[in-house]
Amino acid sequence: MGFWDKFKLSASDPSSPPPKLSLVPLIALVFYSVSGGPFGVEDSVGAGGPLLAILGFLILPFFWSVPEALVTAELSTAFPANGGYVLWIREAFGPFWGFQGGFWKWISGVIDNALYPVLFLDYLSPTFPTLASGLTRGVSIFGITLGLTFLNYRGLAVVGFTAVCLAIFSLAPFAVMGLLALPKLEPRRWTSAHLGRVNWKNYLNNLFWNLNFWDKSSTLAGEVEDPSKTFPRALYISIFVVVASYLVPILAGTGALELDQSRWVDGYFSTIAFAIGGSWLRIWVQLAAALSNMGLFEAEMSSDSFQLLGMAEMGMLPKFLARRSRHGTPVWGIAFSALGIVMLSWMSFAEIIELLNFLYSVGMLLELAAFVALRVRRPDIPRPYKAPVGDRLGCVLVCVPPAALLVFVMSFASLRVVVVSASVIVVGLGLYWGLEAAKAHKWLEFIRGSPLPGEASSGLLEPGQ
Repeated sequence: MGFWDKFKLSASDPSSPPPKLSLVPLIALVFYSVSGGPFGVEDSVGAGGPLLAILGFLILPFFWSVPEALVTAELSTAFPANGGYVLWIREAFGPFWGFQGGFWKWISGVIDNALYPVLFLDYLSPTFPTLASGLTRGVSIFGITLGLTFLNYRGLAVVGFTAVCLAIFSLAPFAVMGLLALPKLEPRRWTSAHLGRVNWKNYLNNLFWNLNFWDKSSTLAGEVEDPSKTFPRALYISIFVVVASYLVPILAGTGALELDQSRWVDGYFSTIAFAIGGSWLRIWVQLAAALSNMGLFEAEMSSDSFQLLGMAEMGMLPKFLARRSRHGTPVWGIAFSALGIVMLSWMSFAEIIELLNFLYSVGMLLELAAFVALRVRRPDIPRPYKAPVGDRLGCVLVCVPPAALLVFVMSFASLRVVVVSASVIVVGLGLYWGLEAAKAHKWLEFIRGSPLPGEASSGLLEPGQ
């Protein structure tokens, strides 16, 4: 009997909170885990030009987004519990690698969430220049983080409903922009490409960042209503919505206006909106950007905090991290995630993307390996949704393109990013053995999610101990 079988038996507690997320809120949370709209894709045009940006968002989803969604759909329905990919990796490779993969992905998620207060202010700073730098910017970042953290604390039902409303409001101005741009479009502008001037590192990092994190919603699988049906549907609908939300504004902006590639940086869509529709559309885009970043923040924090809760329920982290508020949310998981966001928000947009991409890639390689290993070693696990890729060879083949992309993206990392990432990995190693020592000596209280060193595995997961 594997860890998952024991976990299911121990977790069948009728007093547990009922599932709260249905299809539409889950689609919104997946959308915000991955995208949140086109805010931030401007750098793909600035780094690669219109043609490469358009081709990137048309082609890359087939080699990256679809395989990652297939893996997430299968394993989220096979392991419908909080913790997501941590549980998959643990079942495939044991608690050590489960902890390491979870730590890397949690750190990358917190780094990712530090982007959204930055993007929020970048879109407002053209209208309110005092938000661009200095004390006002620092205080604003802290206030935004505090307010959004409280909203997350209020519960997934609130977060899910908020995400649906924000998604509708955030995507609407770009649909309007696309319609208003139609009479001005000159398709020849879409073919502009100067390969010798492409900043490949920024281009690939931007594409990758805007198309990853499909697996993040798996960390709250235990809160989803009928996950065997809801997860696959939500993931596939979200792929279409995400790709469309990128292509429509890029096609409108590059096709309707003369290209000034140097101006395509984060926040530039508000300028495009003014050129195409006037000040009213610019204000709408700026408000949409601000509110979209709220949705991105909420989805990421929900995933990160429920990951810590799930790891505590598995016995990987101290028991206090499994504590829920009266709203059903992870109290300490939210607090630790918010603290990390405040500490990282001083970094620039490009620095944050490069660092989180590297750490995310390391964790994702482990996740793809777990997908293949579980198909080979644990074919007995019920899979309500099974990715239509065949058996062992098909699983390997579907993982090759995303794995190659992950290694390729990592190869562009700067020395500084490699050093920081290596430091995070070393911290993860030390933290694991430190927690194992705390468990063995009973310095901290753990839910029995894993055996003590030298203890037989039959004592797994006895809740309350």
